[in-house]
Amino acid sequence: MFNKILIANRGEIACRVIKTAQKMGVTTVAIYSIADRRALHVRLADESVCVGEAASSESYLKGDVIIKAALDYGAEAIHPGYGFLSENAEFERACAAAGLVFIGPSADSISAMGLKDCAKDIMSKAGVPVVPGYQGEQQDDSFLAEKAEEIGYPVLIKAVAGGGGKGMRLVEHADDFIEALATCRRESGAAFANDHLLIEKYLIQPRHIEVQIFGDRNGNVVHLFERDCSLQRRHQKVVEEAPAPNISDRFRNEICSAAIRAAQAIDYYGAGTIEFIVQGDTFYFMEMNTRLQVEHPVTEMITGQDLVEWQLLVACGDSLPLTQKDIVMSGHAFESRLYAEDPAKDFMPQTGRVHHFSYPVQNQYMRVDTGIEAGDSVSVHYDPMVAKLVTWGEDRTSAAQNMAELLRSTYISGLSSNHEFVVNVFDHDVFINAVIDTGFIARYEQDLIPATYAKADETEIALAVLFYLLGLGAQSSAVSPWNAHDNWRIGNSAMKRRLSLVNKGEVIDVLVSCHGESLEVEGIGKVKLLSYHEGSLKALIDGVEVNVVVLSYKKDITIFSSGRVVDLHLFTPELDGDTIDGNGGRLVAPMPGSIVQVMVEVDSCVDKGQPLLVMDSMKVETTIAANFDGVVKGVHIAPGEQVQEGTLLIEIEQEGSKNDVA
Repeated sequence: MFNKILIANRGEIACRVIKTAQKMGVTTVAIYSIADRRALHVRLADESVCVGEAASSESYLKGDVIIKAALDYGAEAIHPGYGFLSENAEFERACAAAGLVFIGPSADSISAMGLKDCAKDIMSKAGVPVVPGYQGEQQDDSFLAEKAEEIGYPVLIKAVAGGGGKGMRLVEHADDFIEALATCRRESGAAFANDHLLIEKYLIQPRHIEVQIFGDRNGNVVHLFERDCSLQRRHQKVVEEAPAPNISDRFRNEICSAAIRAAQAIDYYGAGTIEFIVQGDTFYFMEMNTRLQVEHPVTEMITGQDLVEWQLLVACGDSLPLTQKDIVMSGHAFESRLYAEDPAKDFMPQTGRVHHFSYPVQNQYMRVDTGIEAGDSVSVHYDPMVAKLVTWGEDRTSAAQNMAELLRSTYISGLSSNHEFVVNVFDHDVFINAVIDTGFIARYEQDLIPATYAKADETEIALAVLFYLLGLGAQSSAVSPWNAHDNWRIGNSAMKRRLSLVNKGEVIDVLVSCHGESLEVEGIGKVKLLSYHEGSLKALIDGVEVNVVVLSYKKDITIFSSGRVVDLHLFTPELDGDTIDGNGGRLVAPMPGSIVQVMVEVDSCVDKGQPLLVMDSMKVETTIAANFDGVVKGVHIAPGEQVQEGTLLIEIEQEGSKNDVA
């Protein structure tokens, strides 16, 4: 076994590799960028070294710098995690040239599967069925448009390099093809330095099922069963499970056998995943990920194996720890990805500091993999995933119940997340009945992201008023009535106080008076505190008992109630300014990023909903549209510019109101 390894990654995978390596008695060296100097993986590792600036291109993707760090610190091997350099054939060759072991497959295997078009050719020759489509060298727009017509709409445009949904678009109509093509080229070029695309027939209501395979350097290849990864948004996975529900033993044997043939076709060793698109009882090869996958914990939960440990053993030249007949599947497992994103805004990535993050003690039924602790930040430079919540049960129903319990016992505040969205998934009857495909989220969007999503109702407003006025939070005394200078007094019903709360960008004015031990919230009723301890708040609202968890940071609170997650901010003029600006016609950057395209100029007439510009943040493009009909009076950015959250982008004057340029 190795004495020391360097982990060339960050976040939860770096933390996971460090923990497994240390369990095996292996010393770890963590690399980090300037932005990650206080990150959890750095704190966990035995040693650490800075490799560059915040941008991944200047740190985590600097192969030569990383190899030098490994040599300088006496490491014998480099574990690339997933993402960054994990599927970089040249990096594997550079490691070998430097006398370092790359903990992953050979450069030849990476190269063979690195481009989706080449991979499909290899799989076809190996007798693995592939999706009908075009994956050739000719890339001009008109030719690809002709091919799309031949294949028949809907089609899927995909970058031949990379993964994670980058450079991928579903096109349902010919009129949208050229614009989608341009977007895919930009995203692919930015993410993978390769703007080559392929086109595939888009299957209606397919499932995404993948098989975990593992090979060693002695020619042995096994599978560790399959996972269903059909629940996706923007072609990125949100909830995964193992095994795949509602498939026959015959189908499982066929798809797992095809995965082994795929691995054997390229003499594969190490951890890998063969991804299939499935319609009915027919499956097609989609792509191979020549690395460990984000969702590998569900496979570990149903097999009882540590796949990172397997990686280290195979990299040392050992044979696989188990033969195929010794790999046994038990029970069912789910993984939910907790992202810093706003589902109500098309899953727009969020950045900022995590003020609070807690979850239950891990056991055989529940597991949390994360690279974040309270006080850490989610940066614009990296993926916005905060954690992976994983549960196991004897069957699918019990595993889902355990996940629902884990989600409702996990608390995160400081930035928007998809927490409530995932709770809604596990509350959805159709999902619980395992009727799933890749269109599930889009089909049930109104159930998963209802109009009330994260918006405070009367109960939550009343609880917020109680929390603020009684100064319950550690930092809330500044807004307590005892510190107010407006003659507000306990027991004096004639005295009233007005509070302004901000929720989802909307201002809620609340008038409050005191009656004995209760607060009277106008339009809601009497509110009385029963108890408050370490965030758990119990109150009576018009005689009805309510139990919630409230987390606070300065003037911000987050209320957790039966799976709902509501953020509220107390507006105070002396600190926030004299007015609350709803922005109006001033379009500001919703997050840090770079400007990709500006579609209007000064004096352009625009309609509500018309696209005005395209931003790129975390390698995801977001289109910003006009919020009403009007005329553009100011364009304050240009393509290529980097902007921070809140930067003024475009000003629009609303039609019929010349003086109303907000």
